[in-house]
Amino acid sequence: MTSVLAAGDHFVAPQVFVDALRRSAGAHDLDFSTLRLPWPVEPFGPVGNVQEASGTEQQLLDALGGAEIVATQMAPFTAEVLAAAPDLKFVGVCRGGPVNVDLEAATDHGVIVSYAPGRNAAAAAEFAVGLILAALRRIPGSDAELKAGNWRGDYYAYENAGIELEGSTAGLVGYGAIGRIVARVLSAFGAHVLVSDPFADPEDVRRDGVELVGLEDLLRRSSVVSLHARLTEDTHHLLNAENLKLLPEGAALINSARGGLLDYAPLPELLKSGKLGALAVDVYDIEPPPRDWPLFDAPNVITTPHLAGATRQTAHRAADIVAGEVARYLDGRRPRFVANPEVLDRIEGLRP
Repeated sequence: MTSVLAAGDHFVAPQVFVDALRRSAGAHDLDFSTLRLPWPVEPFGPVGNVQEASGTEQQLLDALGGAEIVATQMAPFTAEVLAAAPDLKFVGVCRGGPVNVDLEAATDHGVIVSYAPGRNAAAAAEFAVGLILAALRRIPGSDAELKAGNWRGDYYAYENAGIELEGSTAGLVGYGAIGRIVARVLSAFGAHVLVSDPFADPEDVRRDGVELVGLEDLLRRSSVVSLHARLTEDTHHLLNAENLKLLPEGAALINSARGGLLDYAPLPELLKSGKLGALAVDVYDIEPPPRDWPLFDAPNVITTPHLAGATRQTAHRAADIVAGEVARYLDGRRPRFVANPEVLDRIEGLRP
């Protein structure tokens, strides 16, 4: 019998993991235990030596017991936890990257770490398009004004009117699974789509009917810019005070990817001057942002609390991807999405 810990939370609940594992790996004799972590009721953050985790090391250690396999989204697999879990062989993280796992320690202890690419691509892309439309057409602000008793007929005045996607140039910074869906939707609206991504395949981009350009060229030409890059040391503050000046007057800026991609400090002044016409953000440099965050008082700002991936389908899709990886491992096959593949090379007899 294989001991499995379903370390869920309030989005991908423990039972969602259990049900997915029973569907995918039901041919194996599995003994389940469960743990529910506090995210997203409580924000994630650093735990021990890992980033973006939920709960505590002690909570996880108390729940692990002799588990060989863990399915999770946010559990903090720190160096300390991994050192104290000699029976652990496989951690399946249902996120685009296992940032809640100390990969070096996992590799040292021979623990396979898998992840779930694309699990929220549809949800995040739809949300980004929603933010773009809301920003360009003043939808949230108009709603709030009308509910406050103000009929803003002046929004129909030429100088206050929004802009259409039809015939506009939209720039996407990052062209992974999410960016490609957004590009397809914006193209269907009639926008000319620019893409900046050093890792994008130029032939794939050409086939998709969009234009691959450098970041500065994209910023100069785009009336709306949406961020979809991964956050790394190289992409931290990818958009900053210097290159934001390249945007056309009145451009809209959307960030539903990662807060660290964007330097928020220059944005209040850019909005007040009209250089930036609208800003819509779902992610922040500090989450949640403080109550005195300057952008709360800046004009034409839309804020949402990191909701882009929050759909029920995403929760089930994420659990299903992890469960499929667990099933491959139990069947003696190589999992497909492994963050530390060198561990697989130490296991004899693994089939493709």
